[in-house]
Amino acid sequence: MARNLDPSCKQCRREGVKLFLKGARCETDKCAMERRSYPPGEHGRGRVKETEYLLQLREKQKAKRIYGVLERQFRRYYGRASRQQGITGENLLCLLESRLDNVVYRGGLASSRQDARQLVRHGHVLVNGRKVNIPSYEVRTGDVVELKEKSKDMVRVLQAVRLAEGRPVVPWLRVDPDKRRIEVVSRPKREDIDIPVKEHLIVELYSK
Repeated sequence: MARNLDPSCKQCRREGVKLFLKGARCETDKCAMERRSYPPGEHGRGRVKETEYLLQLREKQKAKRIYGVLERQFRRYYGRASRQQGITGENLLCLLESRLDNVVYRGGLASSRQDARQLVRHGHVLVNGRKVNIPSYEVRTGDVVELKEKSKDMVRVLQAVRLAEGRPVVPWLRVDPDKRRIEVVSRPKREDIDIPVKEHLIVELYSK
């Protein structure tokens, strides 16, 4: 399965905001955005003319990098969102939030979405008691996501659970960290999604 292999810290610097692609490291002084908040490359500190197209492109790239999807898959998500009732931009973010790897991350069982993706791909995650190893699997209301019994005390999982302590849980999930269990209680809403993305600019870009 294709995935973005670009250095995580350079992706954050390119977008000018923390995308939290490296989990706990992003909350320390070692974060590249703390030391070099300008874009990577020879001309990173130069002035860039912010055209309308550039702003729209940056918002799309930011959303793709946050959720770890590539262009073809992102375009498919947009196509689905545009065919649903409601506001296309909000539908797009709700579809991305419903990805299994994102739910594992949001539930505090992984320190980053990249880590959650790896947990899913390696077969550590169960959905309604059945192993699912597809990160893009779409969870639905009533689904129960949990780790396999032998995976619950992995070092990376214990570290993620400790990191998530005190962090607010999104309202559409019910989390039991001790049992490594997440229940999807409702569909995500836009007000529950705290990512720094202006989705209307993505819609404007694809509407051209």
